[in-house]
Amino acid sequence: MSGKYDDIINLPHPTSKKHPRMSRQNRAAQFSPFAALTGYEAEIREIARQTEKKKQLSEDQWDMLNEKIMELLKLPHKPVRAVVTYFVPDPKKEGGTYRKKDCYIDKISMEKRVLLLENKEKIFFDEIWDIEL
Repeated sequence: MSGKYDDIINLPHPTSKKHPRMSRQNRAAQFSPFAALTGYEAEIREIARQTEKKKQLSEDQWDMLNEKIMELLKLPHKPVRAVVTYFVPDPKKEGGTYRKKDCYIDKISMEKRVLLLENKEKIFFDEIWDIEL
């Protein structure tokens, strides 16, 4: 039985004298998925990322926090080791996250209402949720 392509079936594969043969990886890349919406996946991840609302301290909680700050001011040795729980606003969307930091408090500025940490980081009083001494 003779087929339609019997005359060319055993001929060698043609190769170009002008162009080098393409690698398998480059040939496969031609068929990779096309991303029509550039940045869409990143935008979806950003929308899905969870943030928390900033909690408001009650008057009693404010009083306790002020007492802890006053206690820190009275301590003669600096820096003082403490664990501070504070709110970090999210730069891209409403809300933020609460962080708990084991740190050394180097100075307390009552005028600027800020804790100055040994590593030069600042934590503002309005962002503090708790201080554990």
